[in-house]
Amino acid sequence: MPPTSRPQSPSPQPLGPQTPQPQTSRPLRGRRLSRAIALALAPVLVPQTVKVRRTVPKLPEAPRPWEGGGGTDPLQLLVLGDSMAVGVGVDDASDGLAGHLAAGLTVRTGHPVRWRARGRNGATARDVIDDHLAEALSEPADLIVLSIGANDAMQVRSHRAFRRDVKRILHDIFAAHPGAIVLIGALPAFHRFEILPEPLRSTLSLHARALDVAARRALERFPRAHMSPELPPYSEGFFATDDFHPSAQGYREWAEFALDDAWSHGIARVLPS
Repeated sequence: MPPTSRPQSPSPQPLGPQTPQPQTSRPLRGRRLSRAIALALAPVLVPQTVKVRRTVPKLPEAPRPWEGGGGTDPLQLLVLGDSMAVGVGVDDASDGLAGHLAAGLTVRTGHPVRWRARGRNGATARDVIDDHLAEALSEPADLIVLSIGANDAMQVRSHRAFRRDVKRILHDIFAAHPGAIVLIGALPAFHRFEILPEPLRSTLSLHARALDVAARRALERFPRAHMSPELPPYSEGFFATDDFHPSAQGYREWAEFALDDAWSHGIARVLPS
């Protein structure tokens, strides 16, 4: 059986004065434009996408079990979402995002951490809601990290649909775990993905930024949720053999960046002690 959850606060409390999200007041027209551009370029983008999918190695999800850690009264970590949540690019789930986040949390807090990863390769935000959210939230969770949006961008979903789904995910999380903290990763910086040809690369980058804005707007009503800024330029060795998903090194760098950002925004103060 999973360890017993700590008592949780009855209602969400803000993370503190240092946690305002980045400015998201870009014109609505600009966010609509990214999808319109993608649809207009579909005759070019679709063949490029098919070619990329045919030529890029298809890496599997990390072997199960997607969980680990534990100890006496551990912090409960849930990583939920798409291929990055379930460790595509590594041969052991402990080398994925969840495992590296757990290791970093233990160092920073001195607490043992029990971690779980849930989701699937290729999942959109809607897929997370339909197929994974209820099961993932059925167990205790103190800190929930969401990796969503990359597939929404690649499927050219509208910013309104994505924002609605992010709000639904957050609503369900806090309904189940009102004392939890939620961290959301910024959408991928597709403009740095050299494996993607032009204009596919620039078009995906533009739409991903529009969805990133939409997600940050969705967070405005959830004071215990925080979205990271864009990752810094990827280091040599960041990507796995497909040049698309992170390697073990990439997941470690991502985890360290996310925790550094969370700590700078005062999140350590509201984690269970």
